[in-house]
Amino acid sequence: MKKLLLVFAFILVGIGVVGCTADPTATTAAPTTAAPTTAAPTTQGPTTVAPTTVAPTTEVEEVSQGVTDTTILVGNTAATTGVFAGVGVPFNDAIKAVFEAVNEAGGIGGREIQFITYNDEFDATKGVTFTETLVEQDEVFALVGHFGTPTVGATIDYIQTQGVPMVYAATGINALYFEQSVGNPVMAVQPIYLTDGRIMTARALTTDVYGTGTESFPVNGKIGVLYTNDDVGNSIKAGVEAEVEVFGIDSANVVYYSASIETMEAAVTDLLFEDVDVVILAMNQAPFASALAAMANQSLEVPVFSSYVNADPTYVDPSQYSASRPIFTNAWVDVFSEEGQAAVAEFIAVIMAADFLDETTKTAYLSNSFAIAGYIAATVFVEGLLRVEANGDVLNWDNYIAAMEEGPIDIPMGGIVDFSEGKRWGIASMSLLQYYVGDNPATTEVTETDWETFMQVMPIETIEEIEAK
Repeated sequence: MKKLLLVFAFILVGIGVVGCTADPTATTAAPTTAAPTTAAPTTQGPTTVAPTTVAPTTEVEEVSQGVTDTTILVGNTAATTGVFAGVGVPFNDAIKAVFEAVNEAGGIGGREIQFITYNDEFDATKGVTFTETLVEQDEVFALVGHFGTPTVGATIDYIQTQGVPMVYAATGINALYFEQSVGNPVMAVQPIYLTDGRIMTARALTTDVYGTGTESFPVNGKIGVLYTNDDVGNSIKAGVEAEVEVFGIDSANVVYYSASIETMEAAVTDLLFEDVDVVILAMNQAPFASALAAMANQSLEVPVFSSYVNADPTYVDPSQYSASRPIFTNAWVDVFSEEGQAAVAEFIAVIMAADFLDETTKTAYLSNSFAIAGYIAATVFVEGLLRVEANGDVLNWDNYIAAMEEGPIDIPMGGIVDFSEGKRWGIASMSLLQYYVGDNPATTEVTETDWETFMQVMPIETIEEIEAK
């Protein structure tokens, strides 16, 4: 179990790349897609009653589309063939595994969850078409695990217009962020890049890693921000800008440089000239690796803070690492605490019990970040159903969204997501990881020099908790 947890320590934190960039090397069984048909919904239009002298009766609240006496129909559109099959297949399989476990336990109020999925091949045009098919023809109750930047970005307005609940978007684009939007059916879960940028900036300003490694951020210290001019970089940069304003940092003490892999050396030269005290890397994996290499080449020896999508030692060259250039990333999962280990055990149990998966695939999924993402998506969706049932309410869109807004929802192996008062921020609490290279403490019989990982150094905390330090 200890070795498995060490694998989780750096695999889980990369969940945010789902549907954005991925190396789909995992070999999995083909997904079993339910036929896109459903029984006619029980929802009916209002009944016209002839006027009488009797006081009118209260209109009976009705279920929404996709809900019958025995079933709840949900769906998504995802890439399950082609380049992104290594992402979409485990993601969807984990969703199915959760629903299978719920159904075998009696369902939700006696209703079984049925799941429809279409293969959009990571194509926005197909994603839009299939999303409309799910909502208007299949008449699903909700979209669960809305998949990938192209489709998500192209359908947010449509989802809001239709009013169909969407739980968990497999991307972190800022278009998912709404400051206060009560009743909004768009309910992102994984951290949005804006939040990611805010938290990494707050950590950089409150973590004592300066000077000898135990000092606080210097008075009038200077922050250097390297960002890629794309959806990821600009979204994270927006969070950095918002957070330095919260801390009241003088604009003269924050410098921003746009950089690509080809221009990274020049950008680092600019940071050297600016004499920065910390570097924030607002980018994903490939440019992140390039930036670290450029900093090593030019001996820029200051702490580095970056996104949760970069918490993978694959992108750090241990031969270029310097203790005076510590590397930190956000993370939104916790497998180290007692609660985190219990959540890992529950995930393992659900995957291993899935009847539609073979044993080889089950084992592979236990350390597959995309399977973990699908598991989280389905689990959060089910929590909303359980809340509606506990409230004794009719299962319809308004009651479901209101139930999701009742208060924080615990994320398996993570912190919380809070939709209350219309918050649509995704997960707004993260832990802090630090890169380590050297001897693996799990293998006491040998001494390594090149073992590397990201390990937790600060627990999961909200932005407000970090800012208060």
